[in-house]
Amino acid sequence: MTRAIDQVQPCNSMQDVRRFIDALDDVLVPLLVTRGGYMTQAARIKQSDTQVRDEDRIEAIVARVRARATVEGGDADMLEAIYRSMMEAYIAYEHREFARLRAPGEAS
Repeated sequence: MTRAIDQVQPCNSMQDVRRFIDALDDVLVPLLVTRGGYMTQAARIKQSDTQVRDEDRIEAIVARVRARATVEGGDADMLEAIYRSMMEAYIAYEHREFARLRAPGEAS
C-alpha cells in the first residue's frame, strides 16, 4: 500500500508547490461539499437540535483520523486540529440546516 506522504511530488519552486496544492483543492472542495450534504441529511433525520452535537461521534472520528494520519505518514496532531475545526463548522452548519428544515413553509 502506498502511503499518501509518498505521493508528494518533488517541487523546485513555489509555483510547483502552489500548482499541486491547487490540484488537491480541486479534489477536496467537492468532497467537502458532499460531506456538507450529509450534514443536511443528518439535520433532516435527527428529531432534536440537541442531537446535532454528538461528543462520542466526534471523539470516534478524531481517533479514526489520527490512526489514518499515522498510517498515511502524516502528522496526527495537525490532522486532529483540522478535523476538530472542520467538525465545528459542520456542526454549526447542521444547526442552521436543522432550523431551516423546520421553518414554516419549508419542506422537510
